[in-house]
Amino acid sequence: MSGTLNKVMLIGHLGDEVKMHYFEGGNCIGRFPLATNETYTNKQTGERVTNTDWHNIVVRNKAAEICEKYLSKGDKVYVEGRLKNRQWQGEDGNTRYTTEVHVQDFTFLTTKKESMANGQSSGAPANQQPSQPQTPAAPMDNTEEDDDLPF
Repeated sequence: MSGTLNKVMLIGHLGDEVKMHYFEGGNCIGRFPLATNETYTNKQTGERVTNTDWHNIVVRNKAAEICEKYLSKGDKVYVEGRLKNRQWQGEDGNTRYTTEVHVQDFTFLTTKKESMANGQSSGAPANQQPSQPQTPAAPMDNTEEDDDLPF
């Protein structure tokens, strides 16, 4: 294989609101921290241990505006992108380094706005409940029909 691959896929929770920066010419960039967790049981103590890793997420232009509009701290999101390393001079004169995930694709998994709408509005869960049982019912019916087939 002669090519290379730089691809990152993360599912995590926003650690802060999306911070927007606008540039001349109409372009913009949005940045936010994303937390991913790893949970395991310590074999010596039997205690459950959770480690959190923080990732610097960068979205551009229209995607950044969409994220700013719909995402808030605590929301769960899937992001897919590339790792990029940057360096710059800090105000103290020291060279600073960071690794960022530059997003190419994303999917909102849960938002606080959705959670609040489901919790406060009695109509939202009622609308969702009938559709959920129908989905499993269809495969169950097909399974019964499949049992009647001779092969």
